[in-house]
This record gives sequence, structure tokens and C-alpha cells, in this order.
Amino acid sequence: MEVKASRRFTYQRERSLFNPVNERAGGRVGGGWPTKKVLCVYFLEGRCNRNPCRFAHTESQTLPVSNHKKSPPSYNCPKNNVRVSSGSEEGTTHVQNRENPDRTVPNKSSLDCSTGSDDSGNKRTLERTTPKNVCYHWLSGNCVKGDECRFWHSWFCGEGFTMLAKLEGHKKAVSGIALPLRSDKLYSGSRDGTVQLWDCHTGQSASVINLGAEVGSLICEGPWVFVGMPNVVKAWHIELSAEFSLDGPVGEVYSMVVANEMLFAGAQDGNILVWKGIPNTQNPFQLAALLKGHTHPVTCLAVGGKRLYSGSMDNMIRVWDLDTLEAVMTLNGHTDAPMSLLCWDQYLLSCSLDNTIKVWIMTEEGNLEVAYTHNEDHGVLALGGLNDPDGNPVLICSCNDDSVHLYELPSFMERGRIFSRREVRVIETGPDGLFFTGDGTGMLSVWKILAKPNAEMS
Repeated sequence: MEVKASRRFTYQRERSLFNPVNERAGGRVGGGWPTKKVLCVYFLEGRCNRNPCRFAHTESQTLPVSNHKKSPPSYNCPKNNVRVSSGSEEGTTHVQNRENPDRTVPNKSSLDCSTGSDDSGNKRTLERTTPKNVCYHWLSGNCVKGDECRFWHSWFCGEGFTMLAKLEGHKKAVSGIALPLRSDKLYSGSRDGTVQLWDCHTGQSASVINLGAEVGSLICEGPWVFVGMPNVVKAWHIELSAEFSLDGPVGEVYSMVVANEMLFAGAQDGNILVWKGIPNTQNPFQLAALLKGHTHPVTCLAVGGKRLYSGSMDNMIRVWDLDTLEAVMTLNGHTDAPMSLLCWDQYLLSCSLDNTIKVWIMTEEGNLEVAYTHNEDHGVLALGGLNDPDGNPVLICSCNDDSVHLYELPSFMERGRIFSRREVRVIETGPDGLFFTGDGTGMLSVWKILAKPNAEMS
């Protein structure tokens, strides 16, 4: 289950090297109204009935947004000569949402995928230009302005990746995605109580399995597909058409992982159940252990080396020895619930609702400590990692502002951004540079990572 990177990335442990300072522009002054006015979407549609309206009714009434900022400090990492730059926030603009006019979406993106030409006629890529907002009316399929809309009409922005398909069929949030070994079907589970099987060649739904209860998680290992549900885990062997029910969990099963021929399942009551695989028996799964330590639901599991890592709504990350199944360490770096864990080379990456991604590294004494903290403007929900065709490690993370960010490692320079109708709660990687995202509306999207283009092309 561990993600392997062909090009290793290295972080220094010196604290002074990894403490970027974000300088904010805009915002509120003295707790009053915003320093800039938002254009009223209802006025643009000819149906605003508020007088006075706290939003602007003409673009001339909106105050200009300053993009001026200080040049961020940059640091040189002497160990591998990787340049790490601290980020700073652009002037913030907002977009109203038609379904909820009080909901505004801050925009930090300054990525522009358009191309231009210089005086000699050579094509070049335009980067870090005027920030754009994604049009949430377009995402919902009801923007009437077309090419005249001044907001972004695209599912993504950036370079080095592309969208292959959008698979619609689930009625509620996607809670798990899996691509089993030697199968031409993609599996997805949802809070609507169904598991969808998608034909990998046509992108069409091949069949729907109605389970009658919410799917909390879904993973695969070889020919096995495991579905976490309230008070049970379903195990399907897709080649033998065999199905088994693993009883024991209390409440919803939010996370699962397989390692050392054992299935680990994190449950709503805070316990982690462990089943050992016993081949050539009538029931190939035997409950072997119950790992107790968390006091709130287990939200995420990951395996790296000989250790199991578990995150919980108690804000803790616990470390377990895979041989003895004993707890060996507790990590207290997050101030809110860790939502996803990723083991990559010798590093552990964790993300949390406290708006941070932390990179943990093993010390010479055998302890894990934070080597770097990356700050986001919103809670971080899921992590995924893969390498582009050039072997560069790319981290994929989703936030609860309905966006997904692609970062180059180790610098955390943003490579692109994906927009969705609702927050993306599941990120899954596949072979040949494929990765999948599932959002809160039930939309499953298929993406492919590409080689990073040169900064300038002739």
C-alpha cells in the first residue's frame, strides 16, 4: 500500500528552514464590511430585490483588488540543492453561489493555462498572471453568460495533467474508489448505499450493487474488494465470485488498509479491527486482534515499512508495530482531526482539518518529528501521491473549499488546481499516471498526470 517514488525527495529537519510566513492582503479592517464589494449575482440576472443591497450592482462600484505583495523569502536546502519558497496570499476575491448566496469562495489561484507569444513570435506559457475565480454557476451547469462570463469556465487549471472522464451515477458523496488487479472494472462506493462498477474501456456503468446501507470506505488488494459499512465489512473475491461478511466493527467503518496478509479496519467507536487471511478455508478471514487506543472514530489508516499509522477524530496519530500489533508512539502535531495519511519513501504525510499538511521524518533516536508544515486556507480532506512520467513526485490534496491542489515535492510549488461542485473526499491513484477523485455530489472524475512542460517553448 506504500507509494514508491522513483525520485526521492528530501526535507531538512531545521525548523528555521521550513517556517514560511504568509502575508495576507485584503480582508476586513476593524471588523467591519469587507474592504472590497462583491458584484451581486442576482442583479446580473435581473432579479435582485434588496434595497439597499450590500453587494455591488455595477462593476464600477467594486473596489480594485490589489495584487501587490512582498517578494516571498526563499531558502536553499544545502542537502540536495532544492529551492523551497514560502507562499503568500493573493488579494482575495469572492464568487457568490446561487444555491447559497451567503457562501463565498476565496480564490488564491494565479495559475493561467493560456499561451501567448513574445515580440519574436515565439510561443510561451503564461504563468502567475491575473487571478481568476471558477464560475460556480458553470460548475452547476446553469451559467447563462457563456464566453462573456468573467469567471473561469473549466474543471481545472494548471499544467502537466488532464481530465479523461467524468462518471455520473451516485446520488451522494463518493466514499471509496478502487481498481482491482487484473480487472477491467473500476469500483466506487458511495453514501447512497451503492457500489458502482464502471467499464474502464467505455466509461459507462457496468452494474450497480445496492447494499442498503451507507458505504463508509472501499479498497482493493489483488482480486479482493473490501467494503466498509455500519457494523460489517464485506469482502468480495471478484475472480471467484465469492462474498464474505466480516462482523465485529461497531458503527461505520471509515478507513481500511491491507498489510502483512492482514486487513485493518478503523471503526466509528475508535477501535481498529484486524483480520488475518487464512487461505484454503471455508472462511478465509479470522479476527486476530482489536487495537484500542483512540477515543473517537478512526478517520484514516496507512502502512509504511513495518508500521501501521492511524488518525482519529481525537486529533491523534497513533503508530503501531505490524509484527506485535502494539502501539509504539503517539503523534500530537495536529490541533484538529487528521483526515488522511500517506507513506512515501521514509516520510509520513498527514493532513488535517486544522488547515495543514505535515511531513514527518524518523529521527536517529527512532522518533517521528515534523520536518515541514504546509499551510492551506481551508481544512485538508484527502491525500494522494504519484510520479509524473519524468519521475517527479506530485502530491494531490483536496480541501473543504471544493478544490484539489497538485503540488510538486519537496518544494510544495503548486502545479495546478481542480475545481468540483462539492468537496472531494476521496483521492485514489492508479497505474500509468492515472488518478481518481470523488466528490460530495457523487461525481467520480478520472485524471491523468503528464510530463511537466517546459517553462518556455519555441
